[in-house]
Amino acid sequence: MAILINALQKLSLIELPLNPRILPSVRCMKWIIKPEIGKGVAFRRKIHYPKEYTVKPLEVTNLGGRDPETGRMVVRGIGGGIKHKYHWIQWQRYGPKDESEPIVEKVIKILKDGCRTSLVALVARDDEMRYILAPHGLKEGDLIRTSSYIPRIPVRANIGDAFPLGALPIGIQVHCVEKYPGLGGFLVHAAGSAATITRKDSNNRVVIQLPSKREFSLPENCMCTVGRLSNITHNITPIGTAQKNRELGNRPRSGLWQRKTGRFGRKIRQPPALRTVVSKEKQVGAIRLTLPGLP
Repeated sequence: MAILINALQKLSLIELPLNPRILPSVRCMKWIIKPEIGKGVAFRRKIHYPKEYTVKPLEVTNLGGRDPETGRMVVRGIGGGIKHKYHWIQWQRYGPKDESEPIVEKVIKILKDGCRTSLVALVARDDEMRYILAPHGLKEGDLIRTSSYIPRIPVRANIGDAFPLGALPIGIQVHCVEKYPGLGGFLVHAAGSAATITRKDSNNRVVIQLPSKREFSLPENCMCTVGRLSNITHNITPIGTAQKNRELGNRPRSGLWQRKTGRFGRKIRQPPALRTVVSKEKQVGAIRLTLPGLP
């Protein structure tokens, strides 16, 4: 009996083999990051961009509402549709920053792009060609100007011209507005839409009103294009048939959802406050490196 008690006292948990048993379902499980909507990833189509800009129509892969990396279904209302080519839009339009003559380009062709709602214009200058969004009223053979200079008196711009916000008069309609200087056309891309320059604020800023009635205060050197975007009847044109809706890439719904008719009135909300856009450039100061033990 004494020998058995001595043997149990010498036994410790450290000497026991600690190999926990893993169930087969847990062992084979993989940690997959689920895709999220609204994080800058498109689930309708994937465009294959080349290394350099080109006016050749680009190849498109329809995703059908699935994530391009994992293949998981994210949006169930997307699927099918006619496969279209994609025309690469050149969002940056910059000209001379002094009083010299602006850059003049000629409109070669206006065509329909199946991947966007507004029309697309092919413009050329010397041996360079590029695509831009076509404003309403632009025709083949027209000349458009581009300048980055802000004069003391507002310029008299025509449809399709690109100028900074500070160079245009109050009340003019613009589209493809930059959010930050050098970003390219970021705001107002949909067919028939346009932003309006309402007033000029202090600190060299210009206030514009978007189609959603929201106001933005942007730097005056942000570029924009004059005019309202083309295909103005896009919003009021009915789809017509269910087959046409499938050709647009929309899957049928369950039929339980019905749009509110407004029979019981609507809520009157206060318009959103003015949003001041500030550049996100980080100012990096002097970095001092020290070592312990040294003065």
